[in-house]
Amino acid sequence: MQQAQRLNTPPVDTGDAYLLQGETYTSISDSISNVPLTGPLKTPRGWFIGFTIAFALLMVYFVSIAWLFIRGVGIWGINIPVGWGMDIINFVWWIGIGHAGTLISAILLLLNQSWRNSINRFAEAMTLFAVACAGMYPILHLGRPWLFYWLTPYPNTMGMWPQFRSPLTWDVFAISTYALVSLVFWLVGLMPDFATMRDRSTHPLGRTLWGIAALGWRGSAKHWHRYEMASLLLAGLSTPLVVSVHSIISLDFAVSQLPGWQVTVFPPYFVAGAVFAGFAMVLLLMIPIRSWYGFQAYITMRHLDVMAKIMLATGMIVVYGYFMEVFASVYSGNVYEEYLLENRLFGPSAWAYYGLLFCNAIAIQPLWFKRVRQSIPALIVISAIVSVGMWLERYVIIVISLERDFLPSSWAQYNPTFWDWSLYLGTFGLFFTLLFLFIRILPMINIFEMRLMLNQERQRAAWYAEGTPKPGSHKGHDDHGSNPEKRTTGATAAGD
Repeated sequence: MQQAQRLNTPPVDTGDAYLLQGETYTSISDSISNVPLTGPLKTPRGWFIGFTIAFALLMVYFVSIAWLFIRGVGIWGINIPVGWGMDIINFVWWIGIGHAGTLISAILLLLNQSWRNSINRFAEAMTLFAVACAGMYPILHLGRPWLFYWLTPYPNTMGMWPQFRSPLTWDVFAISTYALVSLVFWLVGLMPDFATMRDRSTHPLGRTLWGIAALGWRGSAKHWHRYEMASLLLAGLSTPLVVSVHSIISLDFAVSQLPGWQVTVFPPYFVAGAVFAGFAMVLLLMIPIRSWYGFQAYITMRHLDVMAKIMLATGMIVVYGYFMEVFASVYSGNVYEEYLLENRLFGPSAWAYYGLLFCNAIAIQPLWFKRVRQSIPALIVISAIVSVGMWLERYVIIVISLERDFLPSSWAQYNPTFWDWSLYLGTFGLFFTLLFLFIRILPMINIFEMRLMLNQERQRAAWYAEGTPKPGSHKGHDDHGSNPEKRTTGATAAGD
């Protein structure tokens, strides 16, 4: 019979296991489901403080939008050469933040990476909230955003049709498809956990609401078969979206003739940068939440180590993109490209270029060392620096390229206004308001996949105890590539 509680002495996290010892099926269900099932009056005070701050920033967001509707885009710092300012900078930045969730959900599922089970739910939610923040910017940038529906190809008497040769129109379809598929994928993954919440809820209204959300889930073989088929199909749809969405956004720049934009490396460079920024934000948010709710047994140091490795790998791809930009400018012999490089190095906005080099190229180098990858303070600092650096990268690409175009008589310095910054700050209010509601109302870790991970760990431990390696793996190594004799798993705990 399963024990309902963990062992009295908490195990030491050595950074070698994805699930710490002492966990049982019941303890996993209790720990994760108790957070959303806790009564409103028993909500932690810290949650109320965080939600209040986020909601206050959300009000700043609404005020900024209202003033924008009243006065128009002239309240921003955009001018004649810099027609794209903070609006598009923040749009590309928020879209990049959301890429880690789809990567963890879809690609790692297809690659059968079990370590994703602990973090996929949180990362998927973060994707949806980031896309919501990003999707508002192109609408607000229209000037008359209440007429946004003119961008859709519908029969009308005005004779106006979208220009399908414009990458801005491609953005509409790419982002809307990305948001829709991500939402469906997220909701499908929640269905088994909705049924768990329904069965564990003690309030009649709660049972009714969770039951409606579960859509009649009973855990039968037919339900699981259809669930797995739907998950694989959605993962197959989401995988090309991870690559295509940010590639299409990069074409907003690459199809132009402006120096610094017409670079063929932009699509893979933008995709790698999006995953880079996304994993930095996942680490930045997940570390304090795992500590606050006591989920260290499910999100272990090995999870943080693997995510730091992915952040380092994608960061080095981004650094390669920086090198190729410099190489293309020098090797091309194009005077305009050469001047762009000179302007980035010595121009009035050179601070942003040197800042992104430090944040994205130099600050991540300590991640080569395991001690740094498994250090909580180091990961928080590096993730915060990377988030700032990826914002500076968008600033450099957009602003520095536009400030000095082909016509020197139109050159002008771009200076963001108060309303640029207030709208950007307000999007954090929208993001964190949705995030606080999510971690309070829904299970932030996938319950049934954590049970599956526990079962896999127990089977692996049983095979190793018998001296037989897991079927399909090389002798002496598990499917994670570590030595089984040195590996600690949660499957060795007593509980049966």
